[in-house]
Amino acid sequence: MSVYSVREELKPSGLNGISDEQINDHWNLYVGYVNNANALHKELADMRANGQGGTAAYTDRRRRFGFEYDGMVLHEYYFGNLKAGVSRNDSGAFSKAVAEQFGSVEAWIEDFKTCGKSRGIGWAVAYFDPATGQINNHFIQHHEDGHIAGFAPLAIMDCFEHAWMVDHGAGGRGAYIDAVVENLNWDVLDERTQAAQEGKIWKRF
Repeated sequence: MSVYSVREELKPSGLNGISDEQINDHWNLYVGYVNNANALHKELADMRANGQGGTAAYTDRRRRFGFEYDGMVLHEYYFGNLKAGVSRNDSGAFSKAVAEQFGSVEAWIEDFKTCGKSRGIGWAVAYFDPATGQINNHFIQHHEDGHIAGFAPLAIMDCFEHAWMVDHGAGGRGAYIDAVVENLNWDVLDERTQAAQEGKIWKRF
């Protein structure tokens, strides 16, 4: 059984508009998802070994499994695509792709921000469709509801209040979203896009 570990190398610091205090508070939630994903993985394996794979309890735990797993994975994508001081490369794979799709990088940014402001809790995700090469922004509710099967995530933004409450208070989603976009690691977005365009799985760590 695979055991996941907290990926300390993905933890950003020194961001513009997102304090280290905010990141530290948020990071603790990610640690919880890693621990819970590991615990549920083992619990489900033990239940199958004990002949409980068809029980209502097993079904309930398996539903929870997706929430915890996606909570872990999405946070790794999210923290991994934040870094202060990375300049946008308009000739990079991601910029070129979204400019072609949306008309300009600025138009993609505006749509990504609007996606993040969707009423509700969840995530804004720019996905790559490997069948068509298109990139679309999607709002994912909770952690597990609404992912597009087979699509590759390129840019990830956490849109739960816990992502901005320390810095901006309950009503600070807009300021937080502006800060996320300012701190996007365009080098990582280019790497993810290039891998997706080549039919490869980008390793999040």
